[in-house]
Amino acid sequence: MKIFKLKLFHKWANKEGLTDESLKKVVNEMEQGLIDADLGGHVYKKRVGIQGQGKRGGARTLIAFKIEENAFFMYGFAKNQKDNIDANELKTLKRLAKDLLSYNDVDLEKAIEIGEIIEVS
Repeated sequence: MKIFKLKLFHKWANKEGLTDESLKKVVNEMEQGLIDADLGGHVYKKRVGIQGQGKRGGARTLIAFKIEENAFFMYGFAKNQKDNIDANELKTLKRLAKDLLSYNDVDLEKAIEIGEIIEVS
């Protein structure tokens, strides 16, 4: 499984102190069935611990995910900044997830090349 993060998510994650290792751990947990919320349309909400705060006080991530395929970290927010996303945001994320999860290898390479997505290493 390949793991990616969108450009804006990458900037936010760096600011929040989320490492690629913590993102890989999240996807590993999801592959084992440990999902906080299935929002439909292959969009999942998953808590991520921020160094020194743990998962409860940490961040929430929204991920486009298909088991044994790809995972895309699309959006994140700190629990103390926002309770949840609204219906319009979810609708947009579901459309985005559908597009991202349909990418073939050529599409992924192009998106990486132009800087729209970053592969988690």
